[in-house]
Amino acid sequence: MPDTAEAKRIVAVGNKRLEGILRLPSDPIGLVIFAHGAGSSHLSPRNNRVAEALGQRRIATLLFDLLTIEEAADRANVFDIPLLSARMIEALGWAQDQPALSALPIGLFGSSTGAAAALVAAARAPEQINSVVSRGGRPDMAGDELAQVRAPVLLVVGGLDYTVIELNEAAAEKLTCEQRLEIVPGATHLFEEPGTLDQVVELAGDWFATHFAAAKG
Repeated sequence: MPDTAEAKRIVAVGNKRLEGILRLPSDPIGLVIFAHGAGSSHLSPRNNRVAEALGQRRIATLLFDLLTIEEAADRANVFDIPLLSARMIEALGWAQDQPALSALPIGLFGSSTGAAAALVAAARAPEQINSVVSRGGRPDMAGDELAQVRAPVLLVVGGLDYTVIELNEAAAEKLTCEQRLEIVPGATHLFEEPGTLDQVVELAGDWFATHFAAAKG
């Protein structure tokens, strides 16, 4: 890759060669793989904004499509958490095959239904996942596998996203790992209000940076 402050390139992930964007800053401290929510893609403006901000903290990021175009046309697949989590695990394998990424601790960042996919992946690959952040997520959709998650989990929910707050509180009770629930005041589900996504960026950046540092001892 070019020796720049942040190399950015389009990649093909897994057996389905799902399109993604890899951002690789100089001397990265870790890698965060994103799991977007229903109806979104690797072009999600919010997740890309978060990824760019993480890059400024020397965190590499991978945003990729969890489904092919044909698969996404079937609405049932958008909510198929076992399928989506399997794609996350494929992305883990892909990252570990990349020389520039293989030695990095890995975190997962999930939005909406993608949070459930990230948590199920963390439960099924405990040795590979360093930390998890959920933004406006549906961790409840991970079901019984929540209790198997070992990586530290940060749940971030908008203060005006009342139903999702309740679902996150219920999911948090099932987690047995290190965890924290952060409520962003004045934010709705998509964190569209001024300054609210910036708070997500700060919370997620601190969470990943702290746990990546701990992994290196």
